[in-house]
Amino acid sequence: QKNKATMGHIGLLKAKLAKLRRELLTESKSGGGGGGGIPGFDVARTGDARIGYVGFPSVGKSSLLNKLTNTFSEVAEYEFTTLTCVPGVVRYKGAKLQMLDLPGIIEGAKDGKGRGRQVIAVARTCNLILLILDVLKPVTHKLIIERELEGYGIRMNTSPPNISIKTKERGGLNMSTTVKLSYLDSDIVSNVLKEYRMLSVDVCFKQDATVDEFVDVIEGNRVYTACIYVMNKIDQITIEELDIINRIPHNCPISAKDEWNLDGLLDCIWDHLDLVRIYTKPKGQIPDYNEPVILPSNPTIEQFCNKLHRNMIKTFKHAWVWGSSVKHNPQKVGKDHVLRDEDIVQIVKKL
Repeated sequence: QKNKATMGHIGLLKAKLAKLRRELLTESKSGGGGGGGIPGFDVARTGDARIGYVGFPSVGKSSLLNKLTNTFSEVAEYEFTTLTCVPGVVRYKGAKLQMLDLPGIIEGAKDGKGRGRQVIAVARTCNLILLILDVLKPVTHKLIIERELEGYGIRMNTSPPNISIKTKERGGLNMSTTVKLSYLDSDIVSNVLKEYRMLSVDVCFKQDATVDEFVDVIEGNRVYTACIYVMNKIDQITIEELDIINRIPHNCPISAKDEWNLDGLLDCIWDHLDLVRIYTKPKGQIPDYNEPVILPSNPTIEQFCNKLHRNMIKTFKHAWVWGSSVKHNPQKVGKDHVLRDEDIVQIVKKL
């Protein structure tokens, strides 16, 4: 049991630690002497989603990329076979998914060991991270890699904290809550804000947040992404051991070497990406089921138009929609109508 003074001090230390870590990362990016810092992996973003393979050396990342895509990534019995980022593309349910086989990371990657910072910097740009783990030591590797990614500002399988911070010119701290706070009080919040020299602020907590979540919101540079724990090499364990490993949330057991459960992995990837397919229907023709428009979940007609062409919304009159998002087929809708997976849309333009 910690008392209030201790909690306040811990909050202040966490804020100082987050600030120092940010300054350290900024310095390493800027580099010295005009060298531009560490060279990154220059991989152009293609397709509808970007998926990064992160894991220790020799856990089967390259083998998995070779099996899922037609790309060749060198595979060998020794560690650090992959020394740069190898991209590949998978076509699944009409979507183009870009897969990135990243070099293996080691403990201390966030502090610059190996090529850890470059690997984690690419992982920050991904829509989904596949944490490839050796099934013989999954929990040990999982905890180390999670610590490395979180140290670089990546938050996995969590949503951004529901906290609003609004700075003002004067008036001091004004704190309001819509829920009971278990980990924070006005003293802790005030101490953390003082560390960031934010003295006149309106803060509203809409969830029971911790100090770490509050610091994340102030920093404002955190990346919230989905993550799947891919348990590779299940051919080396028994069914009983597999049942125990299956208790880990967001996991998918596979064997890249024997091609076991790769279809299940693709299904799991699709579920975690939370994408929807919208089919287009030209007037007087049947819908185009071969090339769906891929959008994030709960897209509006306006987002659908912008994906097709940025100027289409200017000439938009209304749309006809067939599918589960309407009460009857077809239904005439406006630009704010929310679409669902596998809806069919016909756009009508102004004359």
